[in-house]
Amino acid sequence: MHLSKIVPVLEKIAPPELAADFDIGRIGLNLDLDNDIKKIAVALDPTDYVLNRASEIDTDLLITHHTLIFNPVNSISRTLATSLKIALDNGISLYSMHTNFDRAKGGINDVLAKKLGLSNIQELETGRIGEVPLCSTETLANHVSKSLNTHVQYVGERDDIKRVMVFGGSGFRNEYLEIAKKHDVEAFISSELKHDVIRSRGELTLIDATHYATENPGMEELCPRLADMLGLDVEFIHHNPFIRVI
Repeated sequence: MHLSKIVPVLEKIAPPELAADFDIGRIGLNLDLDNDIKKIAVALDPTDYVLNRASEIDTDLLITHHTLIFNPVNSISRTLATSLKIALDNGISLYSMHTNFDRAKGGINDVLAKKLGLSNIQELETGRIGEVPLCSTETLANHVSKSLNTHVQYVGERDDIKRVMVFGGSGFRNEYLEIAKKHDVEAFISSELKHDVIRSRGELTLIDATHYATENPGMEELCPRLADMLGLDVEFIHHNPFIRVI
């Protein structure tokens, strides 16, 4: 199947117009080799490990959440040159779906909510809100850790958690904190917890489940969808950064 026939399918799954303003012009077909696609690989990040693995399994198209090049460049570093060389030498086109896939139905946030077993899920522009059986902060934190197979850190002890907001990736920002408060949730699960957000949390429990673990499941679940829609071989490539915690 030619690449030009695959792009519309990807845009149907994650419409570009759903992307945040800072993503405009940065998502979609980042490396267009105008090639025929027999095998697709999916990953969270286009790391050299992922690119090399994609070449080993004869991938023609690599779809990632994060793009290889985010900011405009005037010169190409050795690191970027190495990554591009792997893709070019092996005929791998690159496509990224970022904040548009966060917001899309069946995307990053929907999968995260499902992975955590939330019920009565409410769709927001910037995340999802759902319910869990009444529990304490420690119980919820342990559930998140086991469900996502990751270490967590948290702040805010309480024993009345029922409504939970989730946001895959770096959602611990004050503007998202205000959304959580506005919707009367007791706990907010995301990643990249910062000091200013901790200071502004009020009574909210905040659970940091890492950037990788909150987004990776959504990309993995994309694989069977693509295989069904395109009738092609689609393989997921894991590359967990394995941040060590002592």
